[in-house]
Amino acid sequence: MSDLGDFSNYGSDTDDSSGSETSSGTDEGRTDETSATEANDDFDRMDLDPIGEDRGLGSLAVSEGLVIGEDSDDTCLRAYITAPNRGDVRIGKYLLVPYPDGEKLFCRITTLEYAQEFHSDDATEIHARRAMRNGTIDETDYKFMATLEPIAVLFSDGGELKRRMTDRVPKPETVVRQASDKREIKTGLKIPEDGVFLGHLSVGGEKVRTAAEPPTIDYRVTDDYDSGDPLVFRHSLVAGGTGSGKTHGAKNILRQYLADERTYPMEDGRDARMAVVQFDPQDEYAQMHDDNPDVTASDERAWEREGIAHGGHDETVAFVPKVGGSTYAASHHDAEQIEFTIPFSMVRDNQWLVAGASLNDNQYGALTHLLNRFFRSHGDGGTYQEFLSYLDDPALREELDETGRVHEATFDAVKRRARSVPSGVFDQSAKSITELVPQFVRSGRLSVVPTYHLPSSRAKEMVVLAVSSLLIDEKLSNAPEFPTIKETPLLVGMDEAHNFLSNADSVQARKVIGKFTDAAKQGRKERLGLFLITQDPQDIAESVFKQINTTVVLNLGDEDAIKSVNIPTSLEKKVPYMEKGQMVVYSPDNSEPVEITGLPKCVTRHGRD
Repeated sequence: MSDLGDFSNYGSDTDDSSGSETSSGTDEGRTDETSATEANDDFDRMDLDPIGEDRGLGSLAVSEGLVIGEDSDDTCLRAYITAPNRGDVRIGKYLLVPYPDGEKLFCRITTLEYAQEFHSDDATEIHARRAMRNGTIDETDYKFMATLEPIAVLFSDGGELKRRMTDRVPKPETVVRQASDKREIKTGLKIPEDGVFLGHLSVGGEKVRTAAEPPTIDYRVTDDYDSGDPLVFRHSLVAGGTGSGKTHGAKNILRQYLADERTYPMEDGRDARMAVVQFDPQDEYAQMHDDNPDVTASDERAWEREGIAHGGHDETVAFVPKVGGSTYAASHHDAEQIEFTIPFSMVRDNQWLVAGASLNDNQYGALTHLLNRFFRSHGDGGTYQEFLSYLDDPALREELDETGRVHEATFDAVKRRARSVPSGVFDQSAKSITELVPQFVRSGRLSVVPTYHLPSSRAKEMVVLAVSSLLIDEKLSNAPEFPTIKETPLLVGMDEAHNFLSNADSVQARKVIGKFTDAAKQGRKERLGLFLITQDPQDIAESVFKQINTTVVLNLGDEDAIKSVNIPTSLEKKVPYMEKGQMVVYSPDNSEPVEITGLPKCVTRHGRD
């Protein structure tokens, strides 16, 4: 009853305040009025803020099922994202869902959608006109749902964080949070802790950041025998269109393989540094001898903290092929230059070098027979001009035709092909590449073979294939003529690889592809790696392509090129929209397929001033 009396007094006090005679007007009366008002305010006010602070981005929902299955099509994992977090959520971001026992489900956002919260239809004239006039959106009227793709379960084993395949379903309403711990993210994606640096993990071009220092997550490729074979000897492909940052990225990767501390154990017990031979059609890689003038002290400190090799590589030498009257000008780099020529003696084991246009099987057999006879009579010192004179002998043509060994029409076809070799490719006034092998292949050295100055595409092709064949033959030989090549870990880099390793029907093309396929298959055993760079990956022979273990894809606009690199569909769709320096890395034996961003600056000199 006393409470009711208080409420009735509160009402009359209010009336008195508007002029009722019952109001005493004393200080005591005003105090009672104030107390009554405060009491009423306390009664009416309700605190709707939840106790405590929000954790994570949202929680798992079961409205459409909560399923983890062996088949990805059976899996249904969706999270409700709360309104304050919706602006920060992106497709491709990595999330963690904890289990009650401390294990965690590592997953990735694959789709985002708004769904109706209530059964009202907002696709009406009233809703649309209200939105057009008001300009604000009340997100709490809608559900914001994220579909998650499970990647791995993270668990602790003796204090070490490990991963396994997803084999259990999390509980409903489990809080979902963004993955922000470097160790958890690297473990979840199976990214090695150590190895060759390629770039920083990113999503949609934005680097993934953590609370660690540095905040970015370095992506590395396995490069020691403790974790299996170094992936460099299982071959790499860098594919990207013009202006995608392909050469910039390739230089940064190659520089890591040339780091002073990077060595590989050899069969004789030695630890040897890598030798890199880079074929360079645009004359850009000899610049790796020089420092990048745009690099600041701050850049260097940041790279040193992450163990990224940087700075010009002093052991860079440009081995310049001398062909006819062509000259090489190199004002854009300070690397040493050494001229060389291709000796005709190299044709003895690689007859296809003088085949010129395509030859059929019969003609190729005739060419092989003629070359063998020539070298038996002239020895390894026989020159290209001597071979042409040898073919001009009418008695030889008649003899081979009469004995049925080579028909005269076939002989004439071989002669035409031999004469079609570009002038000045063989036996020029410079040291032969075979004489220079100890300088050309040396531990820790980057040997660049520029071909930009050569007069024709055919001349470029012959130089690249002759020198690369020398390296491969010696690597695969059981009785090498040049032990230096056999006993040195070797990375053969080939820019515009599609020009040299494309599918073709001719006999000589099949010989070339077969040689490189054998090299790719035996690379792990012989410590030989192929590093192919191209803007047309679809043109590289399939037998070579199948041996590539690590594929780095930058922006590609051609649909056939994108399809040919065989990356997951979710990443394939991003390729045409990637900015300069953005890459997709597909290396099944190294990590989950990921997106990374390369260094914004080249660690060596890059670009012509």
